[in-house]
Amino acid sequence: MNVNLKPFDFAQAAARAGLATNGQPLKSAGKVEGGGFQAALTQALGSVSNAQNQATALQREVQLGNPEVSLEETMVAMQKAQIGFQATLTVRNRLVSAYSEIMNMQV
Repeated sequence: MNVNLKPFDFAQAAARAGLATNGQPLKSAGKVEGGGFQAALTQALGSVSNAQNQATALQREVQLGNPEVSLEETMVAMQKAQIGFQATLTVRNRLVSAYSEIMNMQV
């Protein structure tokens, strides 16, 4: 068995621990832009809204008799919008339930 050991790098070990080489904590990088739960939720809601708008537009085109829009394409878009809405509603219900449980906790 061949074991190669790398030399110990104190600066790298300190950085991984969140410390400078003098042992002081590193300064925080600040708020991360574009990340977090709020951004993910906003993006998901926007996606569901776009799917619903697309399905509505396709429905309108089918009703107007546009030969370039197929009924199958419209039905698939409607199902995608419905599934997205149901998932969003489930997430909302879970969030409301979790909020209610937290608010009813005794401190």
